[in-house]
Amino acid sequence: MRPNIKDDYLIKKVIPFDVNKIRNIEDLLENLKYCGFQGRNLGNALDILEKMVSDKECLKILALSGAMVPAGMGGLICSLIEHNIIDVLITTGANITHDLIDTIVNIGHYIGSPNVDDNELYNLEINRIYDTFLPEDNYKITRNKLLEIINQICKDKKLEISPSEFLKLIGNKIDKKCILSLATKHNIPVFIPAFSDSELALDLVKFTIKEGYEFNFNIFEDVKKFAEIIKSHKKAGLFIVGGGVPRNWAQQIFPYLEHLEQLRDHGIESGYKYSVRIHTATEYDGGLSGCTTSESKSWGKYALDSQYVSVWCDATIALPILVTGLFQRLNII
Repeated sequence: MRPNIKDDYLIKKVIPFDVNKIRNIEDLLENLKYCGFQGRNLGNALDILEKMVSDKECLKILALSGAMVPAGMGGLICSLIEHNIIDVLITTGANITHDLIDTIVNIGHYIGSPNVDDNELYNLEINRIYDTFLPEDNYKITRNKLLEIINQICKDKKLEISPSEFLKLIGNKIDKKCILSLATKHNIPVFIPAFSDSELALDLVKFTIKEGYEFNFNIFEDVKKFAEIIKSHKKAGLFIVGGGVPRNWAQQIFPYLEHLEQLRDHGIESGYKYSVRIHTATEYDGGLSGCTTSESKSWGKYALDSQYVSVWCDATIALPILVTGLFQRLNII
């Protein structure tokens, strides 16, 4: 045993949290770095996120899962787009659907409760997302508006396109502020890997049956498009909210490029250089969303020298705190 091995462990002391020193959210996160558990992880997440967005060579990607928009996080995502914090958005169809509802209906979700009679809600045509209510009528209003847009962009009732290009066409037709319209305005591609898993896709299927439309969505083109975007940057960073398809679709791009042997040709190292993840999944059941960043390094999804942190927390708590702290540190607000 080395003579001073004990000193290797006792380097920094915990600094008790002092509320009297906190003036804003950035101060809160900075002080949490010297505490423990997920508070420390959240504080460290701010440092890594700042490095990622400040690195001029780094492509900044947001992988967004869960029912974040119904929970009120849609405006936050819009702010990330408006302030050029992200370059690519990979998300679920549900988040885009709910964002369209909020845009077209003028906030279509209501504060609800998990302690209700769901049988009664069904009879009243009110959909429940844990403690949030969404009337079925708002889906119908949004579907009718979507059909109007489809009629404008697809006059011959046939469309062969990638999902991301289709979303760009939709975004171009929306004059109100929302995720799709802002992404289109700022030239940020929006990828929905599990495109058919959403009310948006179901509406399109209904249009093929009731309106005679013919859609042919080329999902492989989006993989190729994303790969080209990755190849055009020396580094890439991944900000992950949740897990699921958006997370793994974003991560698998590096093994894909390695298999094609296209990384070395462009002088790019394999794997994300930065990663901040907010989630509640656990690793010990073997589920992919619980897969640690370290485990993903074995697949080449993250660089061996990558800087990363995982925050085990409800995203509706950690995400607004972290983004607010980031905006304060960058003097955006």
